[in-house]
Amino acid sequence: MSMVEEAILVNGKKIVDAQRNYFNTGVTKSYDFRLKQLKLLKAAVEKHEKQIVDALYADLRKPALEAYATEHTITLADLDLAISNLSSWMKPERVPTPLFFMPGKSRIHSEPYGVTLTIAPWNYPFKNLIAPVIGALCAGNTMVLKPSELAPATSKAITDMVSEFFEPQYMTVVEGGVKETQELLDQEWDFIMFTGGTEIGRIIYQAAAKNLTPVALELGGKSPCIVDSDVNLEVAAKRICWGKFTNTGQICIAPDYIYVQKDIKAKFIELVKKNITEFFGADPKQSPDFGRIISNRHFNRIKNLIDGDVIVGGQTDESQKYIAPTVIDNVTPESKVMQEEIFGPIMPIMEYNTIDEVIGHINAGSKPLALYIFSNSSSFSDKIVTETSSGAVLINDVLVHAGHPHLPFGGVGNSGMGAYNGRISFDTYSHRKGVLTRSFMFDVKQRYAPATEKNTNFLKFAIRKLIG
Repeated sequence: MSMVEEAILVNGKKIVDAQRNYFNTGVTKSYDFRLKQLKLLKAAVEKHEKQIVDALYADLRKPALEAYATEHTITLADLDLAISNLSSWMKPERVPTPLFFMPGKSRIHSEPYGVTLTIAPWNYPFKNLIAPVIGALCAGNTMVLKPSELAPATSKAITDMVSEFFEPQYMTVVEGGVKETQELLDQEWDFIMFTGGTEIGRIIYQAAAKNLTPVALELGGKSPCIVDSDVNLEVAAKRICWGKFTNTGQICIAPDYIYVQKDIKAKFIELVKKNITEFFGADPKQSPDFGRIISNRHFNRIKNLIDGDVIVGGQTDESQKYIAPTVIDNVTPESKVMQEEIFGPIMPIMEYNTIDEVIGHINAGSKPLALYIFSNSSSFSDKIVTETSSGAVLINDVLVHAGHPHLPFGGVGNSGMGAYNGRISFDTYSHRKGVLTRSFMFDVKQRYAPATEKNTNFLKFAIRKLIG
């Protein structure tokens, strides 16, 4: 090992050791301390507003409207919710005590895990780092933040913000790429949160397993969107276009492919074309509201998926990392664009006759992070919800469920494990510890040796009748 590599390794251990020593003082566990840190984080996000929004434009050419709605302002809303509810979240939860354990009382205490690592993706490089960290802070942990190296301006903005407002033994940022991330993963953590691709998620999971570290993984997959014939097609098409081309399609919960009932497909395509022009003009490349692909590697991967019956878009410019909003018709499950998560501005359209064939196709693949249904029929929607598995389902809209503070945001199977949002983030970064308090009254002598047939029969009866 070179001296440089050894220095990096020592620095990583030094960060974790400093945070563990700080956590072990117990200072992070009080309500007053946590509330103060939440208010500090809110002040930090407000003060660094311009740097954050400018950084998102520099990294992704993200329009200000998107930057505020999906990253900056929604993070402030998360903080307001946490500040208002922290006291109630921290209170021990009373649960019923079965007669077998009476007299007594039962509670669940939420305690912090300790030293936590949160690793963010590049597509929402601010919100998808700070939102989980709010939960870690509320739960009383110390925090190491790892922003994405593919969004360097945002990474610097986060580093500047955190270093100005927080001591590194409590909250700190580690910038860098694969080497720095691997260095962090080599340390012993009490909890790891990762948002990103499924293959990297497997690497994170394997690293965590070495120390039996609990993890939450928010991954991705091909999130289907199903359009029924019984629907307000104009609104459905507009919302689907918005969700597909927001952030240039670089969203883990973007509607990956569209299943449209065959009788309305032609009209749906007509409306999609109309909406793309309304959103981005005749030449989306000139639009201030249409972003760019994060890197040349991602550009080339997405470009290679453009194949088949391209009816809208298809234009690309590697020098600008530009890929036009693209629609491909007559797609089949065997098409190239259906073999991997797109994560870009390509909309494949497939038609169906019966909903059973759609359900069969979805269930034959990996479980998606999100599933979208557009229908006025509750029986249609209920059938899909009941007969498929996904991280979440959103009916008659796309994307917006991710900002719902009372719904879990997370995956299942290959799309992830664990969840966050509001109180759920607090729970994710907490160990729920059961506490049972018994009375000295009514000590049951039958529980003690020596065992007799009479005592055994009494306990068998009591356990069956008095627990549950």
